[in-house]
Amino acid sequence: MCPANPEVSAQVGVAILARSPVPGRVKTRLIPLLGAEGAASLQAWMLQRAVAMALAADVGPVTLWYEGDNEHRAFARCRELGPLRVRPQVTGDLGRRMLAAVEESSAAAGTLVIGTDCPVLSAAHLREAAQSLTDHDAVLIPVEDGGYVLIGMKAAAAGAFAGIDWSTPQVMAQTRRSLAALGWRWVELANLWDVDRPEDVERLVAMFPEIRDI
Repeated sequence: MCPANPEVSAQVGVAILARSPVPGRVKTRLIPLLGAEGAASLQAWMLQRAVAMALAADVGPVTLWYEGDNEHRAFARCRELGPLRVRPQVTGDLGRRMLAAVEESSAAAGTLVIGTDCPVLSAAHLREAAQSLTDHDAVLIPVEDGGYVLIGMKAAAAGAFAGIDWSTPQVMAQTRRSLAALGWRWVELANLWDVDRPEDVERLVAMFPEIRDI
């Protein structure tokens, strides 16, 4: 793997949590708009975009934590994009799975955890987040619906994920309270948006017209 980006003083790992893009099991809220196959194709596109973006950021080792079928062709395509470690997600809620990804990271300067639902998350965002860990315990990128699309931590702490009502508009506010209870210093980067609702797809197509053909 190439040396980490010179803007980052030490390697920061990137952990991507993803589900196998199986029709009927992913992006179910978008099935009425796209159909089961279309929703799965969109999920596969976002998965590969997230992996390519994480590799392009070049801040440190990238690990894809998968849920579902490890042999899915979308994961095979991801492996072709560059150096990528692939690991199964642990069982448990989202917080437990993110905690495990941080705990198992080998990067010395911390770990950034992301999903695949935010195609506007860029390599520049990851570099900025990684750099933020040089003088903060944590970094987050909130999203418009009250959650976040990235959390970065210098070290694993179960308390950061405690008492969170996942998949609700309270996630970011509850996470702030959890980090404050740990006594951590954190920084929040500019808000982004993710793809969960039909109106999000319209917004995405306006930015990436090529997804009409996926």
